[in-house]
Amino acid sequence: MAISAGLDCSTQNTKIVVCDSDTGEVLRESRAPHPGVAAGTAVTEIDPQAWLRSLGTAADGGMLEGVRAIGVSAQQQGLIGLDAGGVLVRPALLRGDPRAAGAAAQLVSALGGPAAWAEAVGSVPNAGSTVAKLHWLAEHEPQSAKRIAEVLLPHDWLVWQLLGESARRTTDRGDASGTGYWSPQTGRYRPDLLALALGHEPGVPHVLGPAEAAGHSPEGLLISAGTGSTMATALGLGLGAGDAVVSLGTSGTVYAVHDEALIDGSGTVTSLADATGHHLPQVGTLNAARVLRATAELLGTDAEGLSELALRSTPGSYGLVLLPYLDGERTPRLPHAAGTLAGLRVESMRPEHLARAAVEGMLCGLADALDVLRERNVAIRRIFLTGSGSRLAAVQSIAPLIFGVPVVIPAPGDYAAVGAARQAAWALAGTPAPPQWALRDSVTVDPGEDVAVGEAIRQQYAAVRGQTHPETVRD
Repeated sequence: MAISAGLDCSTQNTKIVVCDSDTGEVLRESRAPHPGVAAGTAVTEIDPQAWLRSLGTAADGGMLEGVRAIGVSAQQQGLIGLDAGGVLVRPALLRGDPRAAGAAAQLVSALGGPAAWAEAVGSVPNAGSTVAKLHWLAEHEPQSAKRIAEVLLPHDWLVWQLLGESARRTTDRGDASGTGYWSPQTGRYRPDLLALALGHEPGVPHVLGPAEAAGHSPEGLLISAGTGSTMATALGLGLGAGDAVVSLGTSGTVYAVHDEALIDGSGTVTSLADATGHHLPQVGTLNAARVLRATAELLGTDAEGLSELALRSTPGSYGLVLLPYLDGERTPRLPHAAGTLAGLRVESMRPEHLARAAVEGMLCGLADALDVLRERNVAIRRIFLTGSGSRLAAVQSIAPLIFGVPVVIPAPGDYAAVGAARQAAWALAGTPAPPQWALRDSVTVDPGEDVAVGEAIRQQYAAVRGQTHPETVRD
């Protein structure tokens, strides 16, 4: 039996899963926090050596015994700058660093607006983008910016460290597609955008194909191309044509498997590549689980309590509708909007109806994001529900009604690490397609005849949205 391992380096910790390369069965797993990073804290930069120390701790006790191949997943859109000698210029800048918002706006304007960026690289720079971080450095740390001779992403750096510092630096098309200077449509870097951001053109890693190996470690372990966490999660879940993911974090993320890069001049759709040769067009919302937390606090309970209350109500929440734009909204583009509660009547003014309206409103907002993809001919026949909000019983019950397609609730697991292990098994096997791994212990909820109920809820929601924000109504 061949054994492969996947490691996922997030903001807070490193996770390792060891899998049977043929079946995907998880044989063992571990995790370790990054040294000096307190749980739950917002981290904007870090010494990458902390990732290696965390990896060493997670690998203790024979975790990698018998492993023949390793895949690496890591947080996307980070920035690691190396000088001409391959030495780290400054601590790594991470995806959640908000400081580059102004730099992103400057870049958007400099190229001629969102449509120009979408045409160039399939995405519009924001505060998290690697290209915006480069521009921020050029403006705020010019000496560091001038020293940067090569730019890596977190997963690129980890693969390089596993191979040995004399190895060629590499990346993959999935992680590269989130940088703002690699085009998923052409499969090429845009050196002019790198120079626009940094003031000079740095070196970038070679982009490997999906099943291509980066090389072998000094110990003889095959190291696969690696990828970003979103792409690794898609691989770990086994997404295929017609599959989409709705991720319910504080904000919401919707992405689906598609056969070509989408160019969206409005910037609503981010055109990402995946780790298999396909694409993952993505749409984001600002308001997801934060809506549930805020409503729970208003009702004097927690998320679980909110879920229990919501299940005591009925579909449509007795006419109560919550537009969940609590912090403005990204999709639709309403940066200065506020939330709206409509349909107040004596019979609807009960905690259970407000609780259900919060769940229905959050899910209707995400359904709007799914519609953005559908309008661009992305097929969505099944939805995988992930993220912290997906674990609530009310969300699992109501989501199939609102989305109108079967909803898969995966068992808790580190799917980015599993996806990295699956990529490693693929590179080890050298086959045209990744190994077929079954998704174990998942639950699929089919809306069945309740699709009409969900459509009525969405119509009720759309009517309130149209009255409150008529500019969002589409023909």
